[in-house]
Amino acid sequence: MNRKDQYPQFSAVIFDLDGLVLDTESTYFLAWKEAGSVMGCEFSDDFCYSLSGLQFQDIEQRLFKHGGADFDLNRFYQLSGEFWRQIVAQQGIPVKKGFFNLLEQLNRQQVPFCLATNSRQINALECLELAGLSQVFSTIISRDQVSQGKPAPDIFLATAQALLTPIAQCLVLEDSAIGIQAAVDAGAISVLVPSIQPVHTGAAYMADYIYTDLDQVAEIIKYCRPPAV
Repeated sequence: MNRKDQYPQFSAVIFDLDGLVLDTESTYFLAWKEAGSVMGCEFSDDFCYSLSGLQFQDIEQRLFKHGGADFDLNRFYQLSGEFWRQIVAQQGIPVKKGFFNLLEQLNRQQVPFCLATNSRQINALECLELAGLSQVFSTIISRDQVSQGKPAPDIFLATAQALLTPIAQCLVLEDSAIGIQAAVDAGAISVLVPSIQPVHTGAAYMADYIYTDLDQVAEIIKYCRPPAV
């Protein structure tokens, strides 16, 4: 399903990480629930999903709001980190459907691409390594490298600069409303590939294009043409 009949015209592709390239969110949610349970604070699925795409500081604020002013954030991080590593040691971090197909098409068409994530660089690199993708992205722009994370546009503007490509010629792939907002405000071509159903109404309204999965995105790469200058 697309909001425009024609294929988008672009010169480069920018990937989000969590929920778009990797199904890290399901592993995070399990770890958060386990840690919360130990601490006597239950996390519902809805609450966990509400944290999707948020930058680190915003997640902390919501944790305090949910757990109370005396919520022990350090203990929560310690416990959730331990549970998360147990989970990924057992099941790994799944790569999202269609990613390898899309990667093949990008390389075949020689379309530049890179990663732009609200995660810290050290966490993003760890997740990519655990998923077997440590050599895929030669350029990664993370939350550490910009003044403001998503939904501010800083990450995407910095990524376009790293790609030496005008932001208006960058196709941004995102799974969350926060990411789509950042892409729109940056002036990029925004593509929503939802990680959860039902699709977020605000994200669907803002996005230039909506695709079910990365296999569908891979199909449009065949028709990639830089915009007319």
